[in-house]
Amino acid sequence: MTACCSASSKRCNTYLGFAMLELIETNHLVWAGIVLLIAVVVWWMWGRSKAAPAKREYTDVLSEGAAPATRNNALIAAPSAVTMAGVGEIVAHAATDEVAEAAPVGAGDDLSRIKGVGPKLKALLASLGVTSFAQIAGWSDEDIARIDAQLGSFAGRAVRDNWVEQAKLLASGDAAAYEAKFGKI
Repeated sequence: MTACCSASSKRCNTYLGFAMLELIETNHLVWAGIVLLIAVVVWWMWGRSKAAPAKREYTDVLSEGAAPATRNNALIAAPSAVTMAGVGEIVAHAATDEVAEAAPVGAGDDLSRIKGVGPKLKALLASLGVTSFAQIAGWSDEDIARIDAQLGSFAGRAVRDNWVEQAKLLASGDAAAYEAKFGKI
């Protein structure tokens, strides 16, 4: 073995070091295989040394001796649709009677002609029983406050848009006076 020292680079290497580097460079696939084999063996040994996870014992009402729950037979014992056929007809007849009773005598006025009343507000007023201009034209301050409290997000519109005055003009049929004060119908 001879030592090779370079004075200019101040690095000293031995012949054995060069030979080892040359061996690794020429047989890099063999060395990669050896490293991979060592990694597999270490992984296998480490994986085997772990203890098996302990089995958990689940306890619930049944393991404490309680009986299983009984089956709910309410729907199973319910009458079939064949025996219930007449019930639908009775309910439909009663519903049409209710609708006929609830329908107003007159069809009512188109409340959306009042400025500030759109389709949603018109439906809300109808659900409160307000369907005509004459009803709105006859509102007092107390009536406005009572209806206003039930309008939800539309509260304040009756006073702000002056519904009572608009309804008086529309109920009287004076379209010219309405258009002069509130604009085109």
